[in-house]
Amino acid sequence: MNSTSPYTRERAWTLLCEWTQSPGLIKHALAVETCTRAYGVQQADCLGLVGGERDDFIESYAITGLLHDFDYERHPSLDEHPFVGVRLLAEEGWPEDVRQAILGHAQYSGVPRDTHLAKSLFACDELAGFLTACSLVKPTKSIFDVDVAGVKKKLKDKAFARGVNRDDVIQGAQELGVSLDDHIVFCIQAMRRRCDLLDLRGASNAEA
Repeated sequence: MNSTSPYTRERAWTLLCEWTQSPGLIKHALAVETCTRAYGVQQADCLGLVGGERDDFIESYAITGLLHDFDYERHPSLDEHPFVGVRLLAEEGWPEDVRQAILGHAQYSGVPRDTHLAKSLFACDELAGFLTACSLVKPTKSIFDVDVAGVKKKLKDKAFARGVNRDDVIQGAQELGVSLDDHIVFCIQAMRRRCDLLDLRGASNAEA
């Protein structure tokens, strides 16, 4: 990608909205984008990237987060998701690293996660959904009332947010080379910075 590439976050958002009608799935895409992008910012800083190169690098993380499940509503089966979506992305010429990361976030695809982008997406996917669920069960429905201790307690409660794969959350942090606690904190902070977009500011922080 480069600064003149047509494969922008804006185009990714348009594609997501064309394929996805469910508000919940769109919110999930935004939450995963939020956390994945934050890791892109961190990695860009570690690599010393500046200017347009830095912007493009970070945008690739945002795009990947937005598009990782864009075909799920139409093609939810293990045989189709995310393969149908990635085939379309390939036909349209979206960057290979984005496509490979999207394939890799599905454990059953057999595609290795051998880039920081792919590892970030996998690590953020399940956790972003779980942090959203943790926020919404709070009386305030606020990400600001979610903390590490509470999240780890909920992770042990298998009846809570049953659809979240706990093993993937743990494995994701391990693949990124960070502790689970640090990963949770990092994603909470990222989601707090975009709480309005995610509709997770909540009642107690309405004036913050």
